[in-house]
Amino acid sequence: MKHILKPIASLVIVLVTFTSCNNTKKSGSNSGALSSNVAEKVFVAPGEHDEFYAFISGGYSGNLTVYGLPSGRMFKEIPVFSQFPTSGYGYSEETKPMLNTSHGFIPWGDSHHPDISQTNGEIDGRFIFINENNTPRIAKIDLQSFETTEIIEVPNSAGNHSSSFVTENTEYVVAGTRFSVPIPQRDMPIKDYKGNFQGALSFISVAPETGDMDIKFQVLMPGFNYDLSHPGRGKSHGWFFFTTYNTEEANTLLEVNASQNDKDFIAAVNWKKIEEYVNNGGGKMMPAEYAHNVYDEHTHTATSTIKKEVRVVNPTDVPGAVFFLPTPKSPHGCDVDPTGEYIVGNGKLSANLTVHSFTKMLDAIENEKFDGEAYGIPILNFEDVLAGTVEQPGLGPLHTEFDDQGNAYTTFFISSEVVKWKVGTWEVIDRKPTYYSVGHLTIPGGNSRKPQGKYMFAMNKITKDRYLPTGPEMEHSAQLYDISGDKMELLLDFPTHGEPHYAAAMRADLIKERSRKIYNLDENNHPYAAKSDAETKVVRDGNEVHIYMTTIRSHFSPDNIEGIKVGDKVFFHVTNLEQDFDVPHGFAVLGQNTSELLIMPGQTKTSVWEPTKVGVWPFYCTDFCSALHQEMQGYIRVSPKNADTPIKWSMGEDIE
Repeated sequence: MKHILKPIASLVIVLVTFTSCNNTKKSGSNSGALSSNVAEKVFVAPGEHDEFYAFISGGYSGNLTVYGLPSGRMFKEIPVFSQFPTSGYGYSEETKPMLNTSHGFIPWGDSHHPDISQTNGEIDGRFIFINENNTPRIAKIDLQSFETTEIIEVPNSAGNHSSSFVTENTEYVVAGTRFSVPIPQRDMPIKDYKGNFQGALSFISVAPETGDMDIKFQVLMPGFNYDLSHPGRGKSHGWFFFTTYNTEEANTLLEVNASQNDKDFIAAVNWKKIEEYVNNGGGKMMPAEYAHNVYDEHTHTATSTIKKEVRVVNPTDVPGAVFFLPTPKSPHGCDVDPTGEYIVGNGKLSANLTVHSFTKMLDAIENEKFDGEAYGIPILNFEDVLAGTVEQPGLGPLHTEFDDQGNAYTTFFISSEVVKWKVGTWEVIDRKPTYYSVGHLTIPGGNSRKPQGKYMFAMNKITKDRYLPTGPEMEHSAQLYDISGDKMELLLDFPTHGEPHYAAAMRADLIKERSRKIYNLDENNHPYAAKSDAETKVVRDGNEVHIYMTTIRSHFSPDNIEGIKVGDKVFFHVTNLEQDFDVPHGFAVLGQNTSELLIMPGQTKTSVWEPTKVGVWPFYCTDFCSALHQEMQGYIRVSPKNADTPIKWSMGEDIE
């Protein structure tokens, strides 16, 4: 036990030392107000728009947030894997199916890594994909409507972490498992982990026109932890790279037992070779239960389908498809430069940055320069694939992105800094502190063939004294840097919601003109839509009552309803008749035990209300929409269960 506690104590001392250093650093040249020159660089005048969109994962919020750069203003929180009472997502009858899984209705998720669709290796701004870590899922958000339109559960996975990252023509969005598990799942002793658990790398195809997703195949890998990943691009297009840790296959006290090997691996996967094998009938279908949820923007309704099997591939059945590149222990980020030649794998416990060469990797494969194998997968010689080393750049390297000038930017968690270095010469050019304990960073287009950004922003895990205190919990801190010159310049702190893990960013002009402003009422195919006041009605079907309701500034139709009884299940199908941009209407009724609804122009949404008390109960618009917003209300009469009160409704006249 003493041998175990000693390294843990040493690590704690190191962490405390650097945290203390960070607190000291703040009192130096970085303290005080930003100069007016710096403030001007982030100022976006009233009525003007930001130059870039930034999409930042919400971590344990389960959602995705949209910010503008350089202002740092948050524009929207997009609900993805978690119920969201602001809009009724996950509460309305139309969106509940989006949160269905093989484990049932899951109202929460842990969102980590967004990635934007690409064409020819360049960001195209059509879709953004994001993973859910806890109950493994991949979601697609349509960047016309900025709404989640598809979620697919990932079977044979646990801790869906090395995802979601897309190939350079969005052929696939890829999802790797962080935790290896028994495949198929079964009751077995945890101590028998080694040799019996496996890690699934899932390749989810994306239809070119519609973006529809489907699991094409899963590669069943050895039972390591698959942490992060990135696709090859340019010359390395057709390959995918995954960092691994716990190559020891330990199952307890991993902070010690998973750090025994001098090196872990980057798994290099030739997905084009496996795709060809699968297209020719290779692999086998395995029973697997998983949900596939799709939202139709014409019916404004989601459906959930439970699928029953998935195609799996054993990598040893496809010779030449998978190789291991030795990488200093416990790597996190796995990043590929814009040319596709260099693969950066940062061992968190290494003093240096290791950069692999794709060209050297191909040569090592061709000439069989192997250093053994793991579960039948060849291990390449470290020296034969090494492109270069960035010497002692910092402590705790995590993640790297690239600009369009041949420079790389790496975050260092322990020393709380971003370091800029030159690709090819491996020379450190600049370093800037972050406040504090930085995780990932993002450059617009920085993980594509054509980086766009003159900005970089770092996402920090600890905020401490950066903002006004709000009790023990603080929002996380993002920091924006100008990277247009030789030296990085810190411009702005701005808070981020949830726990951001990663972000994707892009030029705003790629999508802002295509952004949907309304749903055309003529195209509304919702089965319960009322497209005019004349179509409003109330229909009883047993103990179910369906109210076809419209809303427009500043009234509901109908606004008086009678004949509802205790024990009824009342469906409010509310259609917003507005056809003007940014005029949503809300709906809520007293005693509603879900959430309010927020209905966009031309959209229909449904809320279920099950009254438990006799009375006359008001409903109202929750979203301030006009000068007469307060008058936008109605009443619903609830009679005893055995009453014979007939169904009646009105708008503008008394019910007789």
